[in-house]
Amino acid sequence: MKKTDSREFLTFLGFIAPGLLIYLFIIAYPVCYSVFLSFTNYNPNMGDGELKFMGLGNYIKVLTMNKGIVDASTNIPEFWYALKNNMIVVLVSCFGQIPIGFILAFILYRKQVKGANFFQAMVFLPQFLSMVVVGIMWRMLFMVDGPVARIMQYVTGDPSKQFDLMLNPNKAMIPVSIALIWVYTGFYMIIFLANLQKINESIFEAAKIDGATEFQMFYKITIPLLAGSILTSCILAVAGSMKGFALIFALAPEGRQRINAEVLPIYMYRISFNNAKDPMRYAYGATVANIIVLISILLIQFSNWVGAKLGTNEEY
Repeated sequence: MKKTDSREFLTFLGFIAPGLLIYLFIIAYPVCYSVFLSFTNYNPNMGDGELKFMGLGNYIKVLTMNKGIVDASTNIPEFWYALKNNMIVVLVSCFGQIPIGFILAFILYRKQVKGANFFQAMVFLPQFLSMVVVGIMWRMLFMVDGPVARIMQYVTGDPSKQFDLMLNPNKAMIPVSIALIWVYTGFYMIIFLANLQKINESIFEAAKIDGATEFQMFYKITIPLLAGSILTSCILAVAGSMKGFALIFALAPEGRQRINAEVLPIYMYRISFNNAKDPMRYAYGATVANIIVLISILLIQFSNWVGAKLGTNEEY
Protein backbone atom coordinates (compact mmCIF):
# COMPACT_ATOMS: atom_id res chain seq x y z
CA MET A 1 0.00 0.00 0.00
CA LYS A 2 1.34 3.41 -0.98
CA LYS A 3 2.05 6.04 1.66
CA THR A 4 -0.64 8.31 0.21
CA ASP A 5 -3.16 5.47 0.29
CA SER A 6 -2.26 4.71 3.92
CA ARG A 7 -2.84 8.32 4.90
CA GLU A 8 -6.19 8.39 3.12
CA PHE A 9 -7.20 5.16 4.84
CA LEU A 10 -6.19 6.44 8.28
CA THR A 11 -8.05 9.72 7.62
CA PHE A 12 -11.12 7.79 6.54
CA LEU A 13 -10.86 5.52 9.60
CA GLY A 14 -10.43 8.53 11.89
CA PHE A 15 -13.66 10.06 10.61
CA ILE A 16 -15.82 6.94 10.81
CA ALA A 17 -14.35 5.31 13.94
CA PRO A 18 -16.12 7.53 16.55
CA GLY A 19 -19.54 7.10 14.95
CA LEU A 20 -18.96 3.39 14.36
CA LEU A 21 -17.92 2.79 17.98
CA ILE A 22 -20.96 4.68 19.28
CA TYR A 23 -23.22 2.69 16.96
CA LEU A 24 -21.71 -0.64 18.01
CA PHE A 25 -21.98 0.22 21.71
CA ILE A 26 -25.47 1.77 21.71
CA ILE A 27 -27.25 -0.16 18.91
CA ALA A 28 -25.41 -3.30 17.80
CA TYR A 29 -24.34 -4.60 21.22
CA PRO A 30 -27.81 -4.38 22.86
CA VAL A 31 -29.41 -6.04 19.83
CA CYS A 32 -26.92 -8.92 19.81
CA TYR A 33 -27.15 -9.29 23.59
CA SER A 34 -30.94 -9.37 23.39
CA VAL A 35 -30.81 -12.17 20.82
CA PHE A 36 -28.35 -14.05 23.06
CA LEU A 37 -30.57 -13.69 26.15
CA SER A 38 -33.63 -14.95 24.29
CA PHE A 39 -31.93 -18.35 23.79
CA THR A 40 -30.76 -18.78 27.41
CA ASN A 41 -32.17 -19.22 30.92
CA TYR A 42 -30.62 -15.96 32.13
CA ASN A 43 -32.13 -14.26 35.17
CA PRO A 44 -30.75 -11.52 37.45
CA ASN A 45 -30.62 -13.87 40.48
CA MET A 46 -28.54 -16.60 38.90
CA GLY A 47 -25.39 -15.75 40.84
CA ASP A 48 -22.83 -18.37 39.84
CA GLY A 49 -25.50 -20.59 38.33
CA GLU A 50 -24.87 -22.22 34.99
CA LEU A 51 -26.15 -20.33 31.96
CA LYS A 52 -28.00 -22.86 29.83
CA PHE A 53 -28.93 -22.76 26.17
CA MET A 54 -32.72 -23.06 25.86
CA GLY A 55 -33.04 -23.25 22.09
CA LEU A 56 -36.50 -22.12 21.02
CA GLY A 57 -37.93 -22.89 24.46
CA ASN A 58 -38.35 -19.24 25.44
CA TYR A 59 -40.09 -18.44 22.16
CA ILE A 60 -42.51 -21.34 22.57
CA LYS A 61 -43.17 -20.33 26.18
CA VAL A 62 -43.85 -16.67 25.29
CA LEU A 63 -46.23 -17.65 22.51
CA THR A 64 -48.27 -19.99 24.71
CA MET A 65 -48.18 -18.77 28.34
CA ASN A 66 -50.90 -17.03 30.37
CA LYS A 67 -53.94 -18.24 28.43
CA GLY A 68 -57.29 -16.62 29.07
CA ILE A 69 -56.03 -13.99 31.52
CA VAL A 70 -57.11 -11.09 29.31
CA ASP A 71 -60.27 -12.60 27.87
CA ALA A 72 -61.46 -15.88 29.39
CA SER A 73 -64.01 -16.38 26.60
CA THR A 74 -61.33 -16.71 23.92
CA ASN A 75 -58.66 -18.37 26.09
CA ILE A 76 -55.84 -16.96 23.95
CA PRO A 77 -52.34 -16.32 25.36
CA GLU A 78 -51.45 -12.76 26.35
CA PHE A 79 -48.90 -12.47 23.55
CA TRP A 80 -51.47 -13.06 20.83
CA TYR A 81 -53.89 -10.63 22.43
CA ALA A 82 -51.17 -7.95 22.50
CA LEU A 83 -50.27 -8.77 18.90
CA LYS A 84 -53.92 -8.37 17.88
CA ASN A 85 -53.97 -4.91 19.47
CA ASN A 86 -50.71 -4.07 17.73
CA MET A 87 -52.18 -5.03 14.37
CA ILE A 88 -55.12 -2.73 15.11
CA VAL A 89 -52.62 0.09 15.68
CA VAL A 90 -50.89 -0.75 12.38
CA LEU A 91 -54.21 -0.71 10.52
CA VAL A 92 -55.25 2.57 12.15
CA SER A 93 -51.91 4.09 11.16
CA CYS A 94 -51.90 2.87 7.55
CA PHE A 95 -55.63 3.25 6.82
CA GLY A 96 -56.50 6.08 9.20
CA GLN A 97 -53.64 8.50 9.77
CA ILE A 98 -52.13 8.29 6.28
CA PRO A 99 -55.33 8.66 4.19
CA ILE A 100 -56.65 11.48 6.39
CA GLY A 101 -53.28 13.23 6.31
CA PHE A 102 -53.16 12.81 2.53
CA ILE A 103 -56.64 14.30 2.03
CA LEU A 104 -55.92 17.23 4.36
CA ALA A 105 -52.65 17.92 2.55
CA PHE A 106 -54.43 17.94 -0.82
CA ILE A 107 -57.14 20.29 0.52
CA LEU A 108 -54.49 22.69 1.82
CA TYR A 109 -52.42 22.48 -1.37
CA ARG A 110 -55.44 23.18 -3.57
CA LYS A 111 -56.47 26.04 -1.24
CA GLN A 112 -59.93 24.62 -0.63
CA VAL A 113 -60.19 26.19 2.86
CA LYS A 114 -59.68 29.65 4.26
CA GLY A 115 -57.03 30.24 6.90
CA ALA A 116 -54.90 27.40 5.56
CA ASN A 117 -51.86 28.33 7.64
CA PHE A 118 -53.86 28.33 10.88
CA PHE A 119 -55.55 25.04 9.95
CA GLN A 120 -52.18 23.46 9.11
CA ALA A 121 -50.66 24.61 12.40
CA MET A 122 -53.57 23.26 14.46
CA VAL A 123 -53.47 19.83 12.81
CA PHE A 124 -49.71 19.60 13.31
CA LEU A 125 -49.79 20.96 16.88
CA PRO A 126 -49.99 17.54 18.65
CA GLN A 127 -46.50 16.75 17.35
CA PHE A 128 -45.11 19.38 19.73
CA LEU A 129 -46.73 17.80 22.78
CA SER A 130 -45.31 15.08 25.00
CA MET A 131 -46.92 11.70 24.32
CA VAL A 132 -47.35 11.23 28.07
CA VAL A 133 -49.29 14.51 28.30
CA VAL A 134 -51.41 13.53 25.29
CA GLY A 135 -52.12 10.11 26.79
CA ILE A 136 -53.22 11.59 30.12
CA MET A 137 -55.43 14.11 28.33
CA TRP A 138 -57.25 11.41 26.35
CA ARG A 139 -57.49 9.22 29.46
CA MET A 140 -59.31 12.05 31.25
CA LEU A 141 -61.65 12.46 28.28
CA PHE A 142 -62.63 8.78 28.31
CA MET A 143 -62.72 8.18 32.05
CA VAL A 144 -65.97 7.01 33.70
CA ASP A 145 -67.03 10.52 34.77
CA GLY A 146 -65.23 12.37 31.96
CA PRO A 147 -66.61 14.54 29.15
CA VAL A 148 -67.31 11.61 26.81
CA ALA A 149 -69.30 9.83 29.53
CA ARG A 150 -71.29 13.01 30.20
CA ILE A 151 -72.10 13.37 26.50
CA MET A 152 -73.22 9.72 26.30
CA GLN A 153 -75.43 10.20 29.34
CA TYR A 154 -76.98 13.28 27.74
CA VAL A 155 -77.51 11.57 24.36
CA THR A 156 -79.02 8.41 25.83
CA GLY A 157 -81.04 10.26 28.47
CA ASP A 158 -79.78 7.86 31.13
CA PRO A 159 -77.91 9.78 33.87
CA SER A 160 -76.77 6.53 35.45
CA LYS A 161 -75.12 5.25 32.29
CA GLN A 162 -71.42 4.56 32.77
CA PHE A 163 -69.20 4.90 29.75
CA ASP A 164 -65.75 3.32 29.98
CA LEU A 165 -64.57 1.62 26.83
CA MET A 166 -61.25 0.70 28.44
CA LEU A 167 -62.98 -1.88 30.67
CA ASN A 168 -64.23 -3.81 27.64
CA PRO A 169 -61.46 -5.89 25.99
CA ASN A 170 -63.35 -5.78 22.68
CA LYS A 171 -63.61 -1.96 22.67
CA ALA A 172 -60.50 -0.85 24.56
CA MET A 173 -58.63 0.04 21.36
CA ILE A 174 -61.27 2.57 20.26
CA PRO A 175 -59.99 5.42 22.49
CA VAL A 176 -56.41 4.44 21.61
CA SER A 177 -57.20 4.58 17.87
CA ILE A 178 -58.87 8.00 18.17
CA ALA A 179 -55.88 9.36 20.10
CA LEU A 180 -53.40 7.93 17.57
CA ILE A 181 -55.24 9.51 14.64
CA TRP A 182 -55.41 12.87 16.45
CA VAL A 183 -51.69 12.85 17.23
CA TYR A 184 -50.06 11.56 14.06
CA THR A 185 -52.32 12.69 11.21
CA GLY A 186 -50.60 16.09 11.16
CA PHE A 187 -47.19 14.43 10.75
CA TYR A 188 -48.24 12.66 7.55
CA MET A 189 -50.10 15.75 6.36
CA ILE A 190 -46.82 17.71 6.44
CA ILE A 191 -44.98 14.94 4.55
CA PHE A 192 -47.57 14.89 1.78
CA LEU A 193 -47.87 18.67 1.67
CA ALA A 194 -44.12 19.02 1.19
CA ASN A 195 -44.18 16.51 -1.67
CA LEU A 196 -47.24 18.10 -3.26
CA GLN A 197 -45.38 21.39 -3.49
CA LYS A 198 -42.80 19.67 -5.72
CA ILE A 199 -45.44 18.93 -8.36
CA ASN A 200 -45.63 21.36 -11.27
CA GLU A 201 -48.92 23.24 -10.93
CA SER A 202 -49.27 23.35 -14.71
CA ILE A 203 -50.32 19.68 -14.54
CA PHE A 204 -53.35 20.59 -12.42
CA GLU A 205 -54.11 23.64 -14.56
CA ALA A 206 -54.08 21.55 -17.74
CA ALA A 207 -56.34 18.96 -16.13
CA LYS A 208 -58.72 21.69 -14.99
CA ILE A 209 -58.88 23.13 -18.50
CA ASP A 210 -59.74 19.66 -19.78
CA GLY A 211 -62.69 19.61 -17.36
CA ALA A 212 -61.29 17.45 -14.58
CA THR A 213 -62.91 17.78 -11.17
CA GLU A 214 -60.97 18.08 -7.91
CA PHE A 215 -61.70 14.45 -7.13
CA GLN A 216 -60.46 13.32 -10.57
CA MET A 217 -57.27 15.34 -10.15
CA PHE A 218 -56.81 13.82 -6.71
CA TYR A 219 -57.35 10.26 -7.89
CA LYS A 220 -55.74 10.37 -11.36
CA ILE A 221 -52.84 12.79 -10.75
CA THR A 222 -52.00 13.28 -7.10
CA ILE A 223 -52.10 9.69 -5.87
CA PRO A 224 -49.92 8.22 -8.69
CA LEU A 225 -47.35 11.04 -8.38
CA LEU A 226 -47.07 10.58 -4.61
CA ALA A 227 -47.03 6.77 -4.62
CA GLY A 228 -43.44 6.78 -3.35
CA SER A 229 -44.30 9.14 -0.50
CA ILE A 230 -47.28 6.95 0.43
CA LEU A 231 -45.00 3.90 0.64
CA THR A 232 -42.49 5.83 2.75
CA SER A 233 -45.28 6.90 5.09
CA CYS A 234 -46.47 3.30 5.40
CA ILE A 235 -42.95 2.21 6.37
CA LEU A 236 -42.81 4.92 9.03
CA ALA A 237 -46.30 4.02 10.25
CA VAL A 238 -45.45 0.32 10.60
CA ALA A 239 -42.18 1.04 12.40
CA GLY A 240 -43.84 3.51 14.74
CA SER A 241 -46.78 1.21 15.44
CA MET A 242 -44.58 -1.71 16.46
CA LYS A 243 -42.55 0.35 18.94
CA GLY A 244 -45.33 2.59 20.29
CA PHE A 245 -45.29 2.72 24.07
CA ALA A 246 -45.65 6.09 25.81
CA LEU A 247 -49.04 7.19 24.46
CA ILE A 248 -50.87 3.94 25.19
CA PHE A 249 -49.07 3.46 28.51
CA ALA A 250 -50.21 6.91 29.68
CA LEU A 251 -53.72 6.65 28.18
CA ALA A 252 -54.66 3.31 29.75
CA PRO A 253 -54.68 3.37 33.59
CA GLU A 254 -52.73 0.63 35.32
CA GLY A 255 -54.63 -2.60 35.89
CA ARG A 256 -57.41 -4.14 33.80
CA GLN A 257 -57.72 -1.14 31.49
CA ARG A 258 -54.03 -1.21 30.53
CA ILE A 259 -54.12 -4.96 29.97
CA ASN A 260 -57.17 -4.57 27.71
CA ALA A 261 -55.30 -2.04 25.54
CA GLU A 262 -51.92 -3.76 25.81
CA VAL A 263 -49.65 -3.86 22.76
CA LEU A 264 -46.42 -5.82 22.36
CA PRO A 265 -44.00 -3.16 23.70
CA ILE A 266 -46.11 -2.74 26.86
CA TYR A 267 -46.43 -6.51 27.19
CA MET A 268 -42.64 -6.79 26.93
CA TYR A 269 -42.23 -4.11 29.62
CA ARG A 270 -44.73 -5.80 31.93
CA ILE A 271 -43.29 -9.30 31.82
CA SER A 272 -39.72 -7.94 32.11
CA PHE A 273 -40.04 -5.38 34.91
CA ASN A 274 -43.44 -5.87 36.57
CA ASN A 275 -43.11 -9.58 37.19
CA ALA A 276 -40.37 -9.89 39.81
CA LYS A 277 -41.46 -13.38 40.89
CA ASP A 278 -40.58 -14.91 37.51
CA PRO A 279 -36.81 -15.64 37.34
CA MET A 280 -36.99 -15.87 33.54
CA ARG A 281 -38.53 -12.43 33.06
CA TYR A 282 -35.53 -10.84 31.32
CA ALA A 283 -35.14 -13.78 28.94
CA TYR A 284 -38.85 -13.59 28.10
CA GLY A 285 -38.64 -9.82 27.61
CA ALA A 286 -35.70 -10.23 25.22
CA THR A 287 -37.67 -12.89 23.36
CA VAL A 288 -40.66 -10.58 22.88
CA ALA A 289 -38.33 -7.78 21.73
CA ASN A 290 -36.84 -10.03 19.05
CA ILE A 291 -40.29 -11.12 17.91
CA ILE A 292 -41.30 -7.45 17.58
CA VAL A 293 -38.26 -6.82 15.38
CA LEU A 294 -39.06 -9.87 13.24
CA ILE A 295 -42.70 -8.84 12.81
CA SER A 296 -41.61 -5.30 11.88
CA ILE A 297 -39.24 -6.65 9.21
CA LEU A 298 -41.98 -8.87 7.76
CA LEU A 299 -44.49 -5.99 7.66
CA ILE A 300 -41.96 -3.67 6.02
CA GLN A 301 -41.10 -6.30 3.42
CA PHE A 302 -44.83 -6.76 2.76
CA SER A 303 -45.16 -2.98 2.29
CA ASN A 304 -42.26 -3.07 -0.19
CA TRP A 305 -43.94 -5.93 -2.07
CA VAL A 306 -47.21 -4.03 -2.28
CA GLY A 307 -45.32 -0.90 -3.38
CA ALA A 308 -43.55 -2.85 -6.11
CA LYS A 309 -46.88 -4.24 -7.36
CA LEU A 310 -48.28 -0.72 -7.47
CA GLY A 311 -45.21 0.54 -9.33
CA THR A 312 -43.70 2.92 -6.79
CA ASN A 313 -40.18 1.81 -7.80
CA GLU A 314 -38.92 2.41 -4.27
CA GLU A 315 -37.56 -0.09 -1.78
CA TYR A 316 -36.47 0.25 1.83
